[in-house]
Amino acid sequence: MSYGTSITDAYRLVGVYTGQILKGAKPADLPVVRPTKFELVINLKTAKTLGLTVPDRLLALADEVNE
Repeated sequence: MSYGTSITDAYRLVGVYTGQILKGAKPADLPVVRPTKFELVINLKTAKTLGLTVPDRLLALADEVNE
């Protein structure tokens, strides 16, 4: 199980920063942006190997379930 920032959202922010720098902004003047999108990923195969049962409610809340 993993809960963390969205990689695709992070790549999007890199593009935004790059665009601002290419337009002439100084990197030191750019604000630090906190992540706004988080993802919950559950690996059922690993959970089964460890002998864990994942509640259906948690599976329903997950953004991605690897089987």
